Amino acid sequence: MNNYQFKLAKLQGEFVWHKHDNTDETFVVLSGSLDIEFRDSKVSLESGEMFVVPKGVEHKPIGNEEVEVLLIEPQGVVNTGAEQDTTLTAKNDVWI
Repeated sequence: MNNYQFKLAKLQGEFVWHKHDNTDETFVVLSGSLDIEFRDSKVSLESGEMFVVPKGVEHKPIGNEEVEVLLIEPQGVVNTGAEQDTTLTAKNDVWI
C-alpha cells in the first residue's frame, strides 16, 4: 500500500539493537507478548496492542516466548537497520 509493506513475523528471544534513520516502525502484536527495549525504558505489548517506534530511535524487540507480529514499514526497509552483518538480517521482499 503506497510503497508500505505489511510483514508477518514470528519472534522469539532477543533481537539486535538497531534503529531506522528514515522511517517509523509499527509493531502490532497478533499473539503472545512483546517487549521493546529502549536505552532508557521499555514498552510491553500484549496481543491486540500496537506501538510505533519513531524514526532514529534505537530499540531491541524481545519475545520471551514466541510472538507473532505485524510490522508496518516502507518497502525496502532492512529489519536490522544499519546492523546488517547479523544472522537476524532478513532478505527483503521475500513472499511466502
